[in-house]
Amino acid sequence: MTKKVLKFGGTSVGSIERIVHAAKIVKKEHSQGNEIIVVVSAMAGKTNELISQSNSISNKFDKRELDVLLSSGEQVTSALMAGALNELGVKSKSWMNWQIPILTTGHNTNSRIININVENINTYLSEGGVAIIPGFQGISSSGDITTIGRGGSDASAVAIAKIFNTDSCEIYTDVDGVYSTDPNKVPVAKKIDKISYEEMLELASLGARVMQASAIQTAKMYDIPLQVRSTFTDRKGTKIFSEENIDYTKMVTGVAYSKNDAKITLIGVPDKPGVAADIFEPLDKNQINVDMVIQNVSSDGKTTDLTFTVKRNDFNKTLNTINSNKKIKFKNLSHNDKVSKISIVGAGMVTTPGVTFKTFRALADENINILAISTSEIKLSVIISEDDTLKAVKKLHTTFDLD
Repeated sequence: MTKKVLKFGGTSVGSIERIVHAAKIVKKEHSQGNEIIVVVSAMAGKTNELISQSNSISNKFDKRELDVLLSSGEQVTSALMAGALNELGVKSKSWMNWQIPILTTGHNTNSRIININVENINTYLSEGGVAIIPGFQGISSSGDITTIGRGGSDASAVAIAKIFNTDSCEIYTDVDGVYSTDPNKVPVAKKIDKISYEEMLELASLGARVMQASAIQTAKMYDIPLQVRSTFTDRKGTKIFSEENIDYTKMVTGVAYSKNDAKITLIGVPDKPGVAADIFEPLDKNQINVDMVIQNVSSDGKTTDLTFTVKRNDFNKTLNTINSNKKIKFKNLSHNDKVSKISIVGAGMVTTPGVTFKTFRALADENINILAISTSEIKLSVIISEDDTLKAVKKLHTTFDLD
């Protein structure tokens, strides 16, 4: 007997018809003798609708109440999924976060799961039932409902797979796997049959929207096998697994991009110990996530230019934080909130020379100017003008033989 987590995303449960279709997938898995825990997202568009409703009341809607509001989307889907399974003759029951409970820590709208009570659900599974659990949420030590960030149902599914010690975690979505880039923008993108945690984590954090980065990080940490599959086809999906399975012969696995970035440069910052900490500490306190950081020291060694990127929705808050911080000394500030980040990812970059040159030459051939550069062992990212995004992605996809 195999114990599985099956997670269905918002598009997979976006209508009653789709919920019934997903329930038939669950029934098929259950009929094969497997113990099944189903994790569901809210129906597609529902979370955005709830956010819009909160904004219509106040643009400073209380975060505790926002979590109560947003968590209701998954509660609806859980009940509908359980009802659909019962109608199909499969014993099923939904549990809310506080009934299990799913314990979380951290701030409202951005908490994380730390433990889950497994006793009641395991008993129900052993009696032949299918358990339905809402993703994206939990309950704090003080009894408040919390959510774990947009896209958090993936993180819920992986945490449940870990704590319930399941044999696998399958992520059902509207695509039949992970692609070398966005197939909606680049029709010649290829489906990737197998990919390592490391590569998938880079792709997810760089803009690929198939899975949430924190979910992949948890899976990597606890070596939980993942599979991304389509709810709507029977095609083989993408397997995500551990480091020993990395294919070092492939130079580049995929091209990711993000169009919600902003670039800020502080010019003429004193070059002495502690200055960088003074710049980034207030950003951290304001929960602003800094991504790429590039520093250029002047020829006299007295000042430096410091460039960094943040998400575009944090852009104004970042500028206000910097300008109001009296500790930060600089001669000038420049910024650009119309940029995108293009990244190539591949395990083979570790052992293959020429990747950097090929990237820069490919972009130069398209007359695309590079505004900032960041690298790691299996990733190279550049900041460019937002208008050049699709042209850059297509060029790099072709350059590295991914078409």
